[in-house]
Amino acid sequence: MKQQYYSLILLHFLLLFSCKKAAKTEIKEYNSLSTIKYAKGFDIIDDGATKTLLIKSPYRNAKREFAYTIHKSTSPNTAKNAIKVPINKVVVTSTTHIPMLELLQKETTIVGFPHTKYISSEKTRELIARGAIKDIGKEHSLNTEILIDLHPDLVVGFSVNSINKAYTTIEKSGIKTIMNGDWLEETPLGRAEWIKFFGVLFDEQKRADSIFNVIEKNYTKAKSIAKNAVRKPSILSGAIMNKDIWNLPAGNSFVAQYLKDANTNYLWSDTKGKGSLSLSFETILDKGKNADYWISPGYFSSTKQLLASNQHYGEFNAFKTNNIYTSNLKKGASGGILYFELGPTRPDLVLKDIIKIAHPNLLPEYNFTFFQKIK
Repeated sequence: MKQQYYSLILLHFLLLFSCKKAAKTEIKEYNSLSTIKYAKGFDIIDDGATKTLLIKSPYRNAKREFAYTIHKSTSPNTAKNAIKVPINKVVVTSTTHIPMLELLQKETTIVGFPHTKYISSEKTRELIARGAIKDIGKEHSLNTEILIDLHPDLVVGFSVNSINKAYTTIEKSGIKTIMNGDWLEETPLGRAEWIKFFGVLFDEQKRADSIFNVIEKNYTKAKSIAKNAVRKPSILSGAIMNKDIWNLPAGNSFVAQYLKDANTNYLWSDTKGKGSLSLSFETILDKGKNADYWISPGYFSSTKQLLASNQHYGEFNAFKTNNIYTSNLKKGASGGILYFELGPTRPDLVLKDIIKIAHPNLLPEYNFTFFQKIK
């Protein structure tokens, strides 16, 4: 995927506990009350008296967890780890947040977003056009002055590490922040389950649970349909990103999980790693030359572009048989790619797309949501 769409913000996070040992003990006791099935990056703990939103993986290689007490009290609570719900005005920082808020019918609570041109949703773009959602800066440079003037109840941040001066400024102004680490999830359903994170913040937990249950049911049904395939076509993925180095999904990545659940033979499914692999072109050609399908060829949108970049792309069987599919062609009015925005929330539709590619006879009435064959 295009990393720049999601690497929008860096976040310096609040220190919530004065006693690390006590925090670990508290978290350990919470585990038995967990309501999350797939996501590993957050948890919701509700013992009947207190509701806690626990962020386990706010950014890559995080060495600590963050717990937030969720309350509805009308009395002011200035504790750093206390969040009053429902949130009425929110700033979000990743396009993946938009579909979840729309499904919860809370898109009108969004007052700010960085680089609004990346948003694909027509519904939210209308709010931007009306001036209801302000642009608060570029990918790695938040305009804190504009953001603070919006007076949001909460800023939902996205980060690759714990250091960001902009968030320090925001926190000092009295505006609360919380990290969303949906992008770190290792499974498609794990990413989609982050809708429950927003469900808690907007006091719509039952609705969020219901929406996720439908997505989970659809995904499971599609996976079962894929098992009826007579054969498992071989899959090549990725493209050359730097000189002769080819980037492609590792065997334990969420992309590889999609390919597995679609009942395909991803040729690098036996590799280790949850992110991407970087292999030489010769290695890829040797193993993937005869692959049946080539899914997600980097950012290329036509065979002409592929050949212009490297004539050797034409040596692959999938190129010769015109079986190359990309998710980068369907865009919003301002150029934002739909797959990057909606895909994490609707893994059921992503899986159906891949099944439609690999086993078209199994979903004869289904039309692609994200993917298209490149020409």
